[in-house]
Amino acid sequence: MAKIVECVPNFSEGRRPEVIDAICSAITSVDGVVLLDKEMDYDHNRAVVTFVCHPKDAVEAAFRGYQKAAELINMTTHKGEHPRMGACDVCPFVPISEMSIEDAVELANQLGKRVGEELQIPVYLYEDAATTPRRKNLAKVRQGQYEGIRDSIETDPARKPDYGPAKMNLKSGCTAIGVRFPLVAFNVYLGTNKKWIADRIADAVRSLKGGYRYVKALGFEIRERDQVQISMNLVNYTKTPIFRVVETIKSEAARYGVNVTSAEVVGLVPLDAMLDVCDFYLRLENFSRAQVLEHKLQDAGTAGAARETFYDEVASSAPAPGGGSVAASAGALAAALTAMVSRLTVGKKQYAGVKAEISEVRDKADALRAELTRLIDTDKEAFNKVMESFRLPKSTDEEIAARNQALEAANKEAASVPLLVMKKSLEALKLAQVVAEKGNENSITDAGVAGLMGMAGIEGAGYNVRINLGSLTDKDFVAAMKKEAVAVVNEGEAVAAKIRQRVESML
Repeated sequence: MAKIVECVPNFSEGRRPEVIDAICSAITSVDGVVLLDKEMDYDHNRAVVTFVCHPKDAVEAAFRGYQKAAELINMTTHKGEHPRMGACDVCPFVPISEMSIEDAVELANQLGKRVGEELQIPVYLYEDAATTPRRKNLAKVRQGQYEGIRDSIETDPARKPDYGPAKMNLKSGCTAIGVRFPLVAFNVYLGTNKKWIADRIADAVRSLKGGYRYVKALGFEIRERDQVQISMNLVNYTKTPIFRVVETIKSEAARYGVNVTSAEVVGLVPLDAMLDVCDFYLRLENFSRAQVLEHKLQDAGTAGAARETFYDEVASSAPAPGGGSVAASAGALAAALTAMVSRLTVGKKQYAGVKAEISEVRDKADALRAELTRLIDTDKEAFNKVMESFRLPKSTDEEIAARNQALEAANKEAASVPLLVMKKSLEALKLAQVVAEKGNENSITDAGVAGLMGMAGIEGAGYNVRINLGSLTDKDFVAAMKKEAVAVVNEGEAVAAKIRQRVESML
C-alpha cells in the first residue's frame, strides 16, 4: 500500500459554509490531495475537515488551508461553545499507511515552521510532536483559550511557542499542530437541558477527572435542540472502546433520572471502532474481521488489481511519458535519496554538530522531490501540447499561421519544462554533495547514487531542451536557453565529480 497520511484541521467557523468551502478548495488545490469529509457545527462554531494524501503533499495542502483561514476568519469577533485559540485551531497529522510516527512528526515541524514564519501565527506542537511533556495534552496547550493566551503569551515563558512570534496574531490567533493516533470524535445527547448534569457526567468519563485514560470530554448546552451534550474525543479507541464510554454515560445519567437520547460521530471513524460496538451489543460469538464483506472485497481487489505503474507507461507504445519525464524522475530520486541520508544522519550523536545543516538539507530535498515528481507529468503534458499543435488544420493561410504560432508556443514550453528539470536536478545534486561530505558515512553509497541520479536528470533533461529548440524560429530565445542549459551541465559535472571523488575515497 502507498504512503498515506491523514490530516484533520479544525477551523473556528461553523456558521458560514462558504468560508469552509473556500478553505477546502485551497487544500485540494494541491494535486493528489483527497478531501474525505467536512463537518460544521453551528453551536460550537467549528468545522472539522479531513483529507488524505501522500506525505510529500501534506504540508503544502495544510499550509494553504491555514493561509485561507487566516484570510477569512477573524478571531477578535469569534464566539462559540467549543474551546478555541485560532482560526485554524488544531491541525493533527495521523500516519495511516507506510509511515511512522517520526515521519509524521517531521511533517508537523515543517508545517509549524511555515505557519510561524510565513503567516506570523504562534505555533504549539502537541501530542506525539510535543517538545515538552506539558504540551502533549491539547487541553493544556489551549488552556485559557484565545483571550487567555493573548493576554499571557508575551510575559509567560511557559507560553513561548515552538514556532512563530511570542505575540498573539490578533486576527488569526495561535494554533496547535501535532501527531496522533486516529481518534473518534463522539457526542452523546441527554434528555435534559441542565448543563450541570452534562458537566458532571463528562467529569465522570474524562481522563483529567479520573475517568477513562483515553477520553477527553466536556459538557455543552445545545440551545437549538433544548438539550445538553457530552462532547468527547476518544484518543485511543482500542484501549477505551466507544461502547464502554456509552455504557458509563448511561449509568451516570440514570443517577439523575436522565436518559441518553442519541449519539453522533463527528468526522470519520475507523471501521474497527464500529465493529467493536457491533460485537459488544450483538453479543456475537466467534466473530472475525475476516467476515466483513468490504474487507474481503478490498483484499481481493488489492491482490488481483493490475495497476499500471509509471514504468508501465514508459514501456508502452505511447510516446509520452518519455525521456523528459524519466529525467525528472531521476532528479526526484536524487532528492529522495538525499532526504533518506539526511534522516539517517539527524539524531545520531556523532553527527550532532551538523544536525541543523542536515535538517535543512532534508527539508529542501523533500520539497525538491515533490517539485520534480510534479514535473514528470508536466513534461508529458508539454509534449502532448506539441502533438496537439501538429494536428491543427492547415488548409488556408490563416490556419497555417495559427498552427505555426501554436507550434512555436508549444515547443517553447516543451523546451522550458526540461530546462526547469535541469535546474531542479542541479539543486538536488548540490544537496547530495552536502550529505556525501557531512552525512552518515554508513550511507555514503546512497549519497553517491543520489549524485549519479542527479546528473542523469540534468543530462537527460538537457537532451530534451536541445531537441525542442531545434524547431523554433525565435533565435534569441534559442540562444538564451542553450546558454542556460550549458551552464547547468557544466556546474553539474563539477559537483558530480566531487561527489564521485568523495564516494571513491570512502570505499
